[in-house]
Amino acid sequence: MLIGRKKEQATLQALLDKEESQFCVVYGRRRVGKTYLIRETFHYQFAFQHTGVANGTYREQLAAFRDSLRQSGLRNCTLPKNWFEAFDRLRELLETAPPGKKVLFIDEFPWMDTAKSNIVGALEHFWNGWATARQQKDIVLIVCGSSTSWMVKKLLQNKGGLRGRLTEQIKLAPFTLNECEQYVNAANLVFSRNDILELYMILGGIPYYWSFLKPNLSVPQNVDELFFAENAKLKDEFAALYHLLFQHPQNYIEIIRTLSTKKSGMNRNEILKNSHLEDGGTFSSVLQDLEQCGFIRAYRTYGKKENGMVYQLIDNFTLFYYHCIQKNAFDDEHYWSHTYLTNEHNVWCGLAFERVCLQHISQLKMALGISGIVSHACAWQVVASNEHPGAQIDLLIVRSDNVVNVCEMKFSKTPFVITQNISNDLQNKIAVFKEVVPKRTALHLTMVTICGIAQNAYRGIVQSEVTMDELFVS
Repeated sequence: MLIGRKKEQATLQALLDKEESQFCVVYGRRRVGKTYLIRETFHYQFAFQHTGVANGTYREQLAAFRDSLRQSGLRNCTLPKNWFEAFDRLRELLETAPPGKKVLFIDEFPWMDTAKSNIVGALEHFWNGWATARQQKDIVLIVCGSSTSWMVKKLLQNKGGLRGRLTEQIKLAPFTLNECEQYVNAANLVFSRNDILELYMILGGIPYYWSFLKPNLSVPQNVDELFFAENAKLKDEFAALYHLLFQHPQNYIEIIRTLSTKKSGMNRNEILKNSHLEDGGTFSSVLQDLEQCGFIRAYRTYGKKENGMVYQLIDNFTLFYYHCIQKNAFDDEHYWSHTYLTNEHNVWCGLAFERVCLQHISQLKMALGISGIVSHACAWQVVASNEHPGAQIDLLIVRSDNVVNVCEMKFSKTPFVITQNISNDLQNKIAVFKEVVPKRTALHLTMVTICGIAQNAYRGIVQSEVTMDELFVS
């Protein structure tokens, strides 16, 4: 069952209608459903299909490619000496194929790029020298990969023979809350929206993770079975995730670990100081890779145009790993069920809910009725001084109509109560922030909660509110 992805499906199907041969790159975070999307769209009908070998050697990659050629119909195919010869064998296979469009699907292409393999050069030669040069314009090549940074650097930003040759690209994003709800309904999982939200705070919008949920188990039981049981299916997912995406994952994991300790994120110098990594081009490349893969986001602090970039851990599953899985020191197989009603669980929910809101900015804007207004999201913080106690705002929506929505995200399963202390804190934030915005700018306090704000004497400080249900819109 294919949930959502209508735009992406239409893009893929349109490749068959083009007069010229087509070269499409599909990329996105591991487990996000790229392979499933492509196979379902083309009904598993490919003139050639191949998947790279995880951690395979040069020879192993070539041997696997040979096996795929054989399975696709190329008889008596021996082991190619190099990738140029391998793609020449692919040409032989396609030249004997029946007339009509020939869809080629190469999955996990970055895994095939072993040291000194020059596979990108061989692909360039195959595409430029044969696929687009032949009279029949019938080749549809789809190259897919989970290593987003590799796909971007080596293919999308290629400065050699593939520059300008790609005809289409698709970056497949994780499911939204709306799409996860569609999945739950299609899979006959009996979960409320509160349940779906909590699962999203753990699993993110990664379809592969959602596929393990069982309809006869509650949310805590499902989470225990996925992560904490003796034979939990996702117990080792964290290590596998980063080791399969990056050839040298240690620096990546160290930056992720460092960012997990501060919810608002850190600037470059703070990450260097706390991770003890060396500054330089490699460090910059790792940060860029993590951002392109969707594990972190980079944003500028409001009012800072230079040296104001902040890096924040945004991946739901990774946050869950550091804040919950690692804390299970006694290997309790029912850890989530046992902590479900504790204050520790509530603290985690507050942190995780903020991340979900940051992943649904477009839904927030729609709920506020400002989708048609040019705006951008950012954050802001200032350290305490003799003049003021300091303040931090995790989400600002800065609008072109001279309004800034100061968003406060609060997790509460009942209507959120603004007490006098909370009211004072919110008003202090706005007062301190008002010092840095132009005088003509209006500040609107916007509360994002699960089920609204309780009516009391302090409710009047809020100009607008968004509830959980409004985050579920498509």
